[in-house]
Amino acid sequence: MADPLEDLKDKARAHVWDRLAAAAAVHDPDVHGRIPNFISAGAAADRLAELPVWKSAHVIKTVPDKAQRAVRARALRDGKLVYMAVPKLARERPFCLLDPAQLEVPPEQAADSHRAIALAPTVDVDEVRPVDLVVCGSVAVNRRGVRLGKGAGYSDLEVALLREAGRIGPETVIATTVHALQVVDEDLPESDHDFSVDLIATPEQVIECGPRRLPAGLMWERLPAEKIAAIPVLRRRASDRRSRPAGPGDGHRPGHG
Repeated sequence: MADPLEDLKDKARAHVWDRLAAAAAVHDPDVHGRIPNFISAGAAADRLAELPVWKSAHVIKTVPDKAQRAVRARALRDGKLVYMAVPKLARERPFCLLDPAQLEVPPEQAADSHRAIALAPTVDVDEVRPVDLVVCGSVAVNRRGVRLGKGAGYSDLEVALLREAGRIGPETVIATTVHALQVVDEDLPESDHDFSVDLIATPEQVIECGPRRLPAGLMWERLPAEKIAAIPVLRRRASDRRSRPAGPGDGHRPGHG
């Protein structure tokens, strides 16, 4: 059965993908179905790096998307510890640990997701240090901070896992770097498991958003069985949940990825 909310999200994504394609604002031959690898992503990363929240951050969590490669490189050049999610959370230990003090290649090379997977150690959710700043990718985002990814839900899962583990807290700032054409004025559809962003950095400006939305963790009841089976960290945690004695609050934990 079709989900009306997901249909609205798909239409909003398609609108932005079409705008980017018409403006030749991305590097990829076809932007549809992707987090846009937008032109001037480096300028957006530099814009973000001008902010006090960046300068004070010691630990940054990023996505592996090409559009945020410049963010990863800038963070490593600035001496920050970077946790990059493994693409599709496909490993048992779902985050790559990029420590600038331990790099054997230049930051620009280490920031490439393929090099990072090959060279960096991976860590489990509970091994991640408390995160000061999250930088995610987006397809569309509005000035209230409502964002849409490409529809696979991995960013939501990453944030939910770290939130549930206490590595992302109320003080953690969440930002996204995008092309100006990805910022829309209209309302965007959002689900109760979606998180919002506090900051939007484009090559030209930084937009402060609010009020923030940050679910408390995973919403297991909304995770399809095939998604749990496909992602090792979810499969393991689901097994742990089944083997745990039931507690008074089990089955009612809020949040999801």
